[in-house]
Formats: sequence, structure tokens, C-alpha cells
Amino acid sequence: MTSEKQDLADSSGQSGFWKSQRENFQILAIALTLALFIRAFVAEPRFIPSDSMVPTLLVGDRLVVEKLSYRWHSPETGDIVVFDPPLQLQTQGYSKEQAFIKRIIGLPGQIVQVQQGKVYVDNQPLKEPYIAEPPAYEWGPRQVPEGQFFVMGDNRNNSNDSHIWGFLPKQNIIGRAWWRFWPFSRIGQF
Repeated sequence: MTSEKQDLADSSGQSGFWKSQRENFQILAIALTLALFIRAFVAEPRFIPSDSMVPTLLVGDRLVVEKLSYRWHSPETGDIVVFDPPLQLQTQGYSKEQAFIKRIIGLPGQIVQVQQGKVYVDNQPLKEPYIAEPPAYEWGPRQVPEGQFFVMGDNRNNSNDSHIWGFLPKQNIIGRAWWRFWPFSRIGQF
């Protein structure tokens, strides 16, 4: 009888170990599924690799891109958006997976023009306290087509943006830059 009780204790200890491992695996699977869901549909971290958005975003900044708000409303002038490169950029050799980040300047139907160091939207000068320096080029006037946007980098003279490759289709927008979490000295919401 003693040996029978010992066999039961050994097997129940072993099944307790495997039960614990199965529970750990289930928790891990749920956490991984939740993380993948959040990254695909809610928000994702991004790294800034270039200086096209200086002084707003510096090389090495890390931010959270939220993906939900544009399901309920359209992007607005001044929003900083992350997007997949449109066909015009892909023909320049950029990969479909290489995301870009720029500021929305012109909305569908608006007329955008860059003239004498100022950006004009519908013949009104755009107030741009966030730019590094005024643009040293001329562009437009052109009307933004329906379903597209005119985007520019804040570093106006060092940005591969709509003044070079054209308008950004709405379906290319991944999300809105929402929160900088690195470096800690510049942490905050946009």
C-alpha cells in the first residue's frame, strides 16, 4: 500500500508540473496573440531613421503610431502620419515595407503652392512654427485630388516629400504619430 501511494504521489507531482507548464504556455500564447493584435490594428512603435522631420523629430527618436483614429475621421492638416511608400516612391527604389513619416499639409480638394519661402493652402499662408527653415523651392499651385493628401517634412529643404513625388493616397497611411517615448528628455505627445 505504501508503494501504491508513492506511485500516485509521483504521478500527481508529474502531472502538476505539466499542468503548470501548459498554463504557462497558454498565458504566453494569449499574450503573444494580444501583442500581435495590438501591433496590427491599434498601435506600433517606430524609429526615426532620417532628418526629414527635424526639428520636430530627430534621428533616433522612437514613437508610438496609433492606427485607430483614422477609422472614424480623416487626417487633418498638421497631423504627422506614418505611411507606406506610394508607387512613385517605389519606382525610385524604395521598398514597400519602408515606412515614411511626414506632416499633412494639404487635404483633398485644397490648392497647395510653395512660393517665395512660404507654403500656401487655398491662397492662405500656412502658419508653420515647427519648420527648421523656409522652403528654398517653388511648387504648384496644384489641387489635391480626392482620397489623397499633400505631405511635407518639417525639414523643408531636406525632405523627400509630396513636392518631389506627388500626392499621398489615403490607403497608404498606416497611422498617426501619437507619442514620443525616446529619448526620455523629449518624451511626450504630438
